[in-house]
Amino acid sequence: MTTVSRLVLAAVLIIAGWGKIGAPVLSVEAVKAYQLLPESVATAVGYGLPILEIVVGILLVVGLLTRVAGIVSALLMLAFVIGIASAWARGLRIDCGCFGGGGQLAAGESPTYLIDILRDFGLFALGVIIAWFPPGRLALDSVLGLTPGRESDEYDDDPESDDELGEGKDD
Repeated sequence: MTTVSRLVLAAVLIIAGWGKIGAPVLSVEAVKAYQLLPESVATAVGYGLPILEIVVGILLVVGLLTRVAGIVSALLMLAFVIGIASAWARGLRIDCGCFGGGGQLAAGESPTYLIDILRDFGLFALGVIIAWFPPGRLALDSVLGLTPGRESDEYDDDPESDDELGEGKDD
């Protein structure tokens, strides 16, 4: 379950970041269209967001720092849901800019806020799954032994500890 969640979320993040990284000015314009951040912060977010999306996506693909990447991606998706809901509630008519482009919609175009919110909330859920559950066998975290073990659930094959409890003795 976690591996599939990692790969789906990674694909979305990498595609979204790639769609914006080639035209950073449009990414900045998309962030500014939400009218939530001061101009200088919106500019920094517009330039930095595509890089962050690609880096987190790559970490998810390879399964390195998986739980951290899951938390970061879940927080990103939650921020996107809040931003889109805010734009909708304030009556802004903008493209979310999720996969490039963004900014004010042309006359006659309608925003797709509900679809965008549902999509991003589903991706938020994937980020939570990734952060909550072990990364899976196909993750570098697992191969490198970077995942914390669940000692309380593992089989204890030390007969000496059983003797202390009186469970390992033959009667």
